[in-house]
Amino acid sequence: MKKLYILAVMTMLAIGVQTYAADAGTQALLDRVGGPAQAKTADNFNYSGYALVNPLDVVAKPNFYMNKNIKIVGKFDKFSTLGLDYAPAMRSSDKYIAFLIQRPDVSDHNLPLSEMKCFLPREEAEKYIELNSGDKVEFYGTVFSTALGDVWVDVKKFNSLEPKKVENNK
Repeated sequence: MKKLYILAVMTMLAIGVQTYAADAGTQALLDRVGGPAQAKTADNFNYSGYALVNPLDVVAKPNFYMNKNIKIVGKFDKFSTLGLDYAPAMRSSDKYIAFLIQRPDVSDHNLPLSEMKCFLPREEAEKYIELNSGDKVEFYGTVFSTALGDVWVDVKKFNSLEPKKVENNK
């Protein structure tokens, strides 16, 4: 009986440590990007209700994030047709373009996080045609599918965090 009690206490402690570590990781990410999302701004997008998440956490637990509003800050990799016109998670290539971000856990070379398929309306994507691989971006979206065990995100708001380079003609 005493062994069972000790085992139960150790399990509760382990769960508490994991929860604390996850919360600490989220707080560290919030600190790096300047705090939690704010409410409505001049662009009339309601930023409240979107949780800042680590993209690796989302791809590790896609079912947990299903139908949840998320905010991701990461490095842009490329626009793509990956996942478009796939029936179980349909987003038409006529109306959408997909994009990938880079894996945040790889720093010595560029590696796309292909387990996360992000879809942006074509008209919006065209505004960011000048983005380069490695440019810092943020986006707000909703996980709408976990087809193939991957994360499929409808992007509602997309921002480039890289300042536009201004050519100086002297």
